[in-house]
Amino acid sequence: MNAKAEVESTGMDTAKLLLAVVLLVAGIALFYFFEEYSTLVRVLGLLAISGVAVFIGMQSVAGRRVWEFAKASRGEVRKVVWPSRQETIQTTLIVFAMVLLIGIVLWLFDMILMWIVKAVTG
Repeated sequence: MNAKAEVESTGMDTAKLLLAVVLLVAGIALFYFFEEYSTLVRVLGLLAISGVAVFIGMQSVAGRRVWEFAKASRGEVRKVVWPSRQETIQTTLIVFAMVLLIGIVLWLFDMILMWIVKAVTG
């Protein structure tokens, strides 16, 4: 068994997360406030502020849990047996063919219904 001790979230963790959210909101607000500057400069500033906010958020218990979840998810993705290129192409072609077939059937159904409505209404 892999028993991990649960770490309780403290007030300091809440403060870290709140600071991270405030930084993100401030970064977005500053991005739009400094509209007269180049988009490149504003995007770089937003990325820098976002990076600092993520760093601060990752120092909390919740941030560490998110990081552990991301690492475990990456490990699970590596375990998946992905289809070969040929299988992917064949499946995609089958999907395209079925969509085309259903489209034609619906078009014919619509045409028949329109013919019936015209015949009934004169």
